[in-house]
Amino acid sequence: MEYKNLPTKRINETVGDDKPQIFRTLRNIDLNLLTIFEAVYVHKGIVNAAKILNLTPSAISQSIQKLRAIFPDPLFIRKGQGVTPTAYATHLHEYISQGLESILGALDLTGSYDKQRTITIGTSPSLGVLVMPAIYQAVKQHAPQLLLRNVPVQEPETQLAQFQTDLVIDVSSSSARALGQHVLYADSLVLVCRQHHPALGQPPTLDNLRHYEHSSFMAEGHAQNPQRQRINDLFPERQVSVSSYNMFTIASLIASSDMLCVMPLRLFHLLKKCWPLERIPLSHLSTESVEISLHYNKLSLRDPVLDNVINIIRQTF
Repeated sequence: MEYKNLPTKRINETVGDDKPQIFRTLRNIDLNLLTIFEAVYVHKGIVNAAKILNLTPSAISQSIQKLRAIFPDPLFIRKGQGVTPTAYATHLHEYISQGLESILGALDLTGSYDKQRTITIGTSPSLGVLVMPAIYQAVKQHAPQLLLRNVPVQEPETQLAQFQTDLVIDVSSSSARALGQHVLYADSLVLVCRQHHPALGQPPTLDNLRHYEHSSFMAEGHAQNPQRQRINDLFPERQVSVSSYNMFTIASLIASSDMLCVMPLRLFHLLKKCWPLERIPLSHLSTESVEISLHYNKLSLRDPVLDNVINIIRQTF
């Protein structure tokens, strides 16, 4: 890279708030020079820095000369067998050392667990309220430096394959060979209605229940087709008047109407704390359940931090 003409255009020149200028300026700097600067500063000499970086003293000296052409300061002054940094070099060191540490922390090349990092977990709204509190408590206990970000699930396989999210927790299964899956728990299905619903005063038979309208809280792509068909067979005449991805919408509708809804038992226990809901003891649903699974890109297992989070979540459920 050519540095001969750089003294006429120093690095500390700015052009207002022109953000692209930052990138144009950085293009004129070999960022390896900053590593050499730090080595010379920390080890107080060109020879010592050369040994640490496995370079020749001549290469280190040439790099210092290039830095002097970029910055408006000699940076290092010879003193005895070594060098001493100028006041300007000490000023640079404070910023460069912090920047290099931040870059290494973001890259996490050593798999260190003491670096702050955000782990993205995709869930549906219904599953998020069920699993995220337990995941938060477990991660806080075993890896408190990690931050969690919960995002919606739209296309789980695509989101994982393209690394748009680190993990996905969903009721769907995946056949993609690049993705891993682990069942966290199975949840039974129950039939839910509002308090004082007319059906509660009658025997819970299919004949007594088949004429009520239904609501559905699962998106089409997330339901198990054979199971959906079995539920349809139980209520061949049922009319699904409302379907929604939002569990709060469904719960509110059930609580204010005569609609029925089939939902996971854990979700029912949560929702009945907010709305006046009741469970109808329908024996035909006693063998039905849904499996909640953790999905991840298998390449993520090479990331020690993410692999640790996967193990934490698996052990939580």
